[in-house]
Amino acid sequence: MRVYLVSRHQGAVEWMQHMGHHYDQHLTHLENYNDLSAGDVVVGSLPINIVADLAQYGVSYLHLSLYIPEHLRGIELTAEQLSSLDARLEEYEIRRVVKTSL
Repeated sequence: MRVYLVSRHQGAVEWMQHMGHHYDQHLTHLENYNDLSAGDVVVGSLPINIVADLAQYGVSYLHLSLYIPEHLRGIELTAEQLSSLDARLEEYEIRRVVKTSL
């Protein structure tokens, strides 16, 4: 089992280290799923469709969750700011549901 941190944000990388969360490899982008195996864990703030893909491969997902106030949206947050916003890792189980119409 390997743990992948997927984030382009340096503050998230520093927050993970500051909080003592272990990961084996940091990726700025999840290019493909070729290196992932069932039992691996991906940590990040990924779109739901990618999380559904990971579940199909048997890969667990931990979401870096936080509520960002409007005045902080669109800027790079530091590890300290993430902590002050009560950032946390939350596990999600997502499954894709196929519907043909609304």
